[in-house]
Amino acid sequence: MLKKYCTEKAALIDHKLSELVGVSQPISSIITEAMRYSLLGGGKRLRPILLMAAADAVGKKGEAFFHVACGLEMIHTYSLIHDDLPAMDNDDYRRGKLTNHKVFGEAMAILAGDALLTAAFEVMLQQEHVDSKTLVQVVREISFAAGPQGMVGGQAIDLQSEGKTIDINTIMLMHQAKTGALFKAAIRSGALLADASDKELNLLTQYAEDFGLAFQITDDILDVIGTQEKIGKPIGSDMRNQKATYVSMYSLEGARKLAHESVERALAVLQDFGSEAEVLREMVRYLITRDS
Repeated sequence: MLKKYCTEKAALIDHKLSELVGVSQPISSIITEAMRYSLLGGGKRLRPILLMAAADAVGKKGEAFFHVACGLEMIHTYSLIHDDLPAMDNDDYRRGKLTNHKVFGEAMAILAGDALLTAAFEVMLQQEHVDSKTLVQVVREISFAAGPQGMVGGQAIDLQSEGKTIDINTIMLMHQAKTGALFKAAIRSGALLADASDKELNLLTQYAEDFGLAFQITDDILDVIGTQEKIGKPIGSDMRNQKATYVSMYSLEGARKLAHESVERALAVLQDFGSEAEVLREMVRYLITRDS
């Protein structure tokens, strides 16, 4: 069920993204090319799929909200382009391809990321058949999650922490912001767009927090035991950059235990949901076994 759902939804997102960031733009064709290179260069489309699955879980058709879902993916892609830059993580490969700056140069990669981030909000505000107050709330939550209190702030802590000994509270804060915030925004956005009740929204928020934690822990694990062929980028970058991770803090086995505990908590909060939430259940279970 999960594979079919994700394949269908990823194909829909890919199609819509290709339309939204078209081949002909009025100012600079090279910017469009650089944007499309990373945006359409593969990826699991996890954040837009989580948005759709959350909407499905409360009884609406998640794919109806593809404009917001596509905007989320554009923000995520911008963050990957910038994370890969020499001034940040300095990676040469992403999703099995040369990183954006290796193909288009650093300056153009920065601009491509800037363009994706800016255009994401234009795309999200094109969402139809949603109450304007709700749409503003959703866009506000996503912008908060992507900004200095969320993803950007977490990245700043990450960069400042390289080569330093930091405690577990700092690691958790860093990853809640850098990785977890956008997952949380995706799931809450799907629930809000689908008119979730306060109880449903609270439960899905708890699910999102544990999903984000489990994802980050398993990401840290894969950086140790994964393969470049599966992950699409060189492994061991955390160790090379002297970054604190759940593996370095708790050991490989300790990190696995933490991931399992997070998954169990996420599943527990979905007990009040019916079969409509089965995709969310399968998605968090998948984190334990994922190899990419």
